[in-house]
Amino acid sequence: MSSAIRLISFDLDDTLWDVGPALQAAEAAQWHYLEKRYPALALRLISKDEISVIRHQLLSEQPALAHHISQFRQAFIGRLLRAKGVDRVEAEDAAEQAFAAFYTERHKVSVYEDAPDVLETLGRSFLLAALTNGNADVTQTPIGCRFDYAWRAEQFGVSKPDPEFFIRAFRAAGVTPQEVIHIGDCHENDVSGAVNAGARAIWYNPAGEPSTVAHDVVTDLKRLPDAIHRLVASLE
Repeated sequence: MSSAIRLISFDLDDTLWDVGPALQAAEAAQWHYLEKRYPALALRLISKDEISVIRHQLLSEQPALAHHISQFRQAFIGRLLRAKGVDRVEAEDAAEQAFAAFYTERHKVSVYEDAPDVLETLGRSFLLAALTNGNADVTQTPIGCRFDYAWRAEQFGVSKPDPEFFIRAFRAAGVTPQEVIHIGDCHENDVSGAVNAGARAIWYNPAGEPSTVAHDVVTDLKRLPDAIHRLVASLE
């Protein structure tokens, strides 16, 4: 199919799967590892205030970690263990192992029922890319094979809705923003971010809320191919 649109890009979390259960399981795996390794530290009893202080200290010292969430999580675990008396080398090793436990569960996502068929359909006509602020590696999920490109914010050191994230990703794919339609569930990060970068955007919003920014709104993923082809037709 020949059109002005060459690439369809997708957000991942809460657009192609419900991220909540996977994150809960990942957090549980992380803490289970740490509690098993350090039972005397009573890590489950650490207060939210103490956790908040450590987080703020880290971001104050290393603000770039806000866009490198995997590094941030590992650094946070290490800092927490140091605060509990664990020596630096030991804390760094434990943090690495705890993050590995987290990351394994992070990818055990339950993809929305219609997502695989939608991606297969769109992949016949367009290049497909995944753009996420999260640290999920889509290639480790059941739908990874559907994508031609995948980028995480931590790879660029900039996060949605900053237009720079979109621009760098599109440039890496060899397309201009005007040749892209981006789909996501977050109006600020996905819709406004993509439009401000010069792309078109479709808001995946099951509640059907209106948008003056999005080029279309879909309440169900299975409606997405039709919405995209209507938008493409309007540009020809």
